[in-house]
Amino acid sequence: MRALRFHRTGEALDVLRLEEAEQPRPAPGQIRVAVEVCTINPADLALCQGLYPGDLPRGVGLEVAGTVDAIGDKVTGVQPGDAVFGPAPFTGPTAGAADHALLDIWFPRPPALDPAAAAALPMAVDTAQLGLDLLRIISDTTLLVSGGGTTTGFAAVQLARRTGARVLTTAGPTHTAALRATGAEVTPYGKGMAERIRELAGGPVDVVLDVSPPDDATIPELLRTVTDPQHVLTISNLTQARESGARDAFTEGPLGHRYDAVEACAQLAAQGRFGIPVARTIPLPDWREAIELSQSQHPGGKIVLQIAEPR
Repeated sequence: MRALRFHRTGEALDVLRLEEAEQPRPAPGQIRVAVEVCTINPADLALCQGLYPGDLPRGVGLEVAGTVDAIGDKVTGVQPGDAVFGPAPFTGPTAGAADHALLDIWFPRPPALDPAAAAALPMAVDTAQLGLDLLRIISDTTLLVSGGGTTTGFAAVQLARRTGARVLTTAGPTHTAALRATGAEVTPYGKGMAERIRELAGGPVDVVLDVSPPDDATIPELLRTVTDPQHVLTISNLTQARESGARDAFTEGPLGHRYDAVEACAQLAAQGRFGIPVARTIPLPDWREAIELSQSQHPGGKIVLQIAEPR
């Protein structure tokens, strides 16, 4: 089968290669899927650079949608031919960017949900929900999501709005209309952001979830929107947060995955009531375009690799 993987660590464009690999076999508790689509995320670039080192070669593509074609021992509730999606393990010789992938965790894909829209959900929803849990968002919270145009930010805005919280967010023009359609109040990022946020909120916000691309200026600006540095939680600007007394999700440690939220959001997405923007869908042979777009840090949504021909 075809698989996109690396045999040494380094910059993704230098070390990745599309090559033939052995088809994986599901272990007990796993399923194997014939992959229709997978996503490319900044985490894939970090894996290529040596994050979570392990035996090589390693694969990339950490979210997939496809059709079950083999089942390991002790697996129940799913059978070959079922449409599923989920996060792909990244510790083996192949991952999601391959003709076949193993899944430890999977969700049924509702018939009305497009494969690319399904594959875009797991990482964004899980990360966003964990951030909201750490901030203890409730219905009377005024929340600022810094980076609402990112996939995690887009998920966080929608999830927080579903709790009844008041949500302010920063975003560029690409996603402003869609974010406002959720009920969020949107302002541009950049110079003067803190003043714009405080004016919108009528004073300081209660808490901030920062999921914006790394930038030395972001945390100092966000601190001006709250009354206490501990009211700011980031998943991206870690060094600045630790130096300023703000919170970061990695230091606080994981609370565990919120895969229940992923499955719930898939049902909502199938009804047109939730979604993560998909920037582009790129054929697997053109994988270098996907990597370059991911490296830009402003892709405009999820980057999807089309593995199999659309049905």
